[in-house]
Amino acid sequence: MGQLRERMLTDLQLRGCSKATQKDYLLRVRHLAKHYGRSPARLGEREVRAYLRHVVQVRKLAATSLRMYVAAFKFFYGVTLKRPMMLASIPYPKVPLKLPDVLSREEVERLLANLRSLKHRALFTTAYGAGLRISEACTLRTTDIDRERMVIHVRGGKGAKDRYVMLSPRLLACLEEHWRFSRPRGTYFFCGRGRVEPMTRAAAHRALRKAITQCGLGKHVTPHSLRHAFATHLLEAGTDLRIIQRLLGHSRIDTTARYT
Repeated sequence: MGQLRERMLTDLQLRGCSKATQKDYLLRVRHLAKHYGRSPARLGEREVRAYLRHVVQVRKLAATSLRMYVAAFKFFYGVTLKRPMMLASIPYPKVPLKLPDVLSREEVERLLANLRSLKHRALFTTAYGAGLRISEACTLRTTDIDRERMVIHVRGGKGAKDRYVMLSPRLLACLEEHWRFSRPRGTYFFCGRGRVEPMTRAAAHRALRKAITQCGLGKHVTPHSLRHAFATHLLEAGTDLRIIQRLLGHSRIDTTARYT
């Protein structure tokens, strides 16, 4: 894609899209080009529709994944190539509303106890204790821990929004233990192998999958499950929904209301 890729990347950056979104959109357009063996700029609506049908029927993609393909193609043709009407008739697929499996407090404790690495245990304790997305936990900086005010400064969350979340004494003790043991060289609290760059989400997923296998949880658990557990346990303890909304960084109360 060469020059087209650079144009699309620039358009994504100018619109303030996250690096994860940039990477995701570029990858999906590259898949389209590879499928047809020619530049996506030379394709029309018929070819794009045929490819979307292909990923549904052959690759059996879920609605959420298909939605990302549609979003990436609409951005590429509508913004980068300035042909917004080309895919105007292609709708975004409806994503089924599914409630996640929620871990009990005892299950959370059992899961965290099965994380053998102190770094991984501290990472997922933070994800649960502060309700962070895994990307937010992985990119947490040492300067984001405010011991005086007992808060964590979450920078550049979803939608490029900052927020503050509570820092409990137990979570602070866990973070301090990790700090004393690892002494990260760079600015990130949870570093990867080079001890400078932040831990990747893929590495975090691998660590959690191993712990899930060891503790034998019968529920579908992902790193995001700890964020769900954080919100649900607060709600069960009587915390106001608006406060939970602020802590989670949700723009709309409807999103938070799912926990009711």
